[in-house]
Amino acid sequence: MKYLLVIFSVLFLSCNQNKSEEENPTCEKPTEELKMYEASEMAVLMEQMYVHNKQLREKIIKKDSLGELPKYFLNISEATMTKGKERDDFFNNKAGFFLKTQSEIYDSKNTKESFNTMVDACISCHEVKCGGPIARIKTLYIK
Repeated sequence: MKYLLVIFSVLFLSCNQNKSEEENPTCEKPTEELKMYEASEMAVLMEQMYVHNKQLREKIIKKDSLGELPKYFLNISEATMTKGKERDDFFNNKAGFFLKTQSEIYDSKNTKESFNTMVDACISCHEVKCGGPIARIKTLYIK
């Protein structure tokens, strides 16, 4: 019986609270329509590359077969950039260097070293272009 009383009290209070918010004219409603964030092609591509490299990292640690460089990595030279970012010579040079270091992993005798070189390549670009993901990228390093 006590539980029933508690449940009804909670329901009553929550209903009254909602009602008073609707009647309260000081509660402002947003004037602009909220817009859903849409990731750019580059942001989606980099997320895919991160996931692939996280899996590749595990394969290197376990000494499994690595396969080959996924073809979609080559889209880095064409993917639409995030609004406000530009594809300049710096980015193009870093993207080319990244692809070189990424592809060397698959042919390397020292995959751990090659993999960490690729992570360095990512960070060297992100330090200048978009620093947000650097901490996440650093988690890829193989100790």
